[in-house]
Order: sequence, then structure tokens, then C-alpha cells
Amino acid sequence: MEQQGIFDVAEEWEVRGGTTPFQGRVTGVRSEEVLMPDGSWARRDYQTHPGSVSVLALDAERRVLVLRQYRHPVRQRLWELPAGLLDVPGENPWHAAQRELYEEAHCKADTWRILADYYTSPGGTDEALRMFLATDLSAAEGERYAAEGEEQQIEVAWLPVPELIRLIQAGELHNPTLITGTLAVHAALTSPGGLDALRPADSPWPARPFQHSR
Repeated sequence: MEQQGIFDVAEEWEVRGGTTPFQGRVTGVRSEEVLMPDGSWARRDYQTHPGSVSVLALDAERRVLVLRQYRHPVRQRLWELPAGLLDVPGENPWHAAQRELYEEAHCKADTWRILADYYTSPGGTDEALRMFLATDLSAAEGERYAAEGEEQQIEVAWLPVPELIRLIQAGELHNPTLITGTLAVHAALTSPGGLDALRPADSPWPARPFQHSR
């Protein structure tokens, strides 16, 4: 078959016997039998997820805003980008990103672009994440957001992009969104079109909404 181009395409194989053995407050587990190309049926269990947004905030000195907080499943305090769930039905992802930047860093941005769209772990979850690039930054007005849970002990730092790349290569940073965002913004900054070549913040996002097989 002749190759037409390198891009992902939508496709859905036949499914039978779908169940949801667990549904939590936000995420669940879906179990389905999927028809393989050889005619056999294979069981696939995966986490269902409403989707997420993250923000790479880049200041005038090309430093990135990073936050460190405790992540219980891995028993580590990880440096990350501001991020959050799309758990408000019908919420615009761009508005959700603005909210997360305010809540986690008491920061706002005048210029927004899309840095990357990706699936966080497509072999095990349907979570789709849209990462925004926020520039022309300033402090948010009003009182700081009242943090809860792990967010009560968030640490904040500003690191230059080259330093983040060095730490990633040294194996010191492990959050996938931070790693993806750092490499993506480095690529954008060093490409001929620069940041202006990135997509507008209100560009379509086919991955959300996403209809599960039922």
C-alpha cells in the first residue's frame, strides 16, 4: 500500500462484550473484547478518562514555570507543569488551562498557543491531553486560590529551557508532560517559524469529545 503521509488516523475495530467493572469519581475501567485482524477476539482493559489540559508558561527570559508536588501512585514529589482535568462538562479546554494557571501559580497570560496534543498512555488509557503555551505573563489579580490536598505543598520554580533539557537527559525529571512540553517548546523556539508557527489556542481538538464503544 502506498504511503500517503505521516499522520494519525481515526479507526475503530469491532467490539463485543463491553463492561465497566469500576467507575470512580473521575476515571473508570473499561473492559472490551476487540476483533483482531486474524479473526480472534482479544480482551482489552483500559482506564477511561475525561481528558486533561496543561500549561507551559514561558516568561520573557525563556524560563519555564514548574511546580513540584506529591504523586501518591509513584511515591515521589515530581516537578511538573500546571495541569488539570477536564472534569467540568462542556468546558472549553483553553478556559480550563487559564483556570489551572491561575489556581496553581496565581499567574495569567496575554498570549496563548497550542504546544502539543497527545494521548498520555494510549495502550492503557484513553486520556487525551492538550498542552498550551502561555506567554506575556503577569501576576493574576485578587486573592490566591485556596489549595487543597497535595496542592497545599506545591513548590514553584522558574527554570531556563536548556537547564530543563539537561535535567531530563540526566534522568532527574520524570513527569511525561514536563518532558514533552520542554522538548516541544525547544523545538518551537529553534524552528524557522518560531512560536508564531504554533496553532491558535482555539484550534479544533478532535480527541475531545470522544465517544467510547458501548
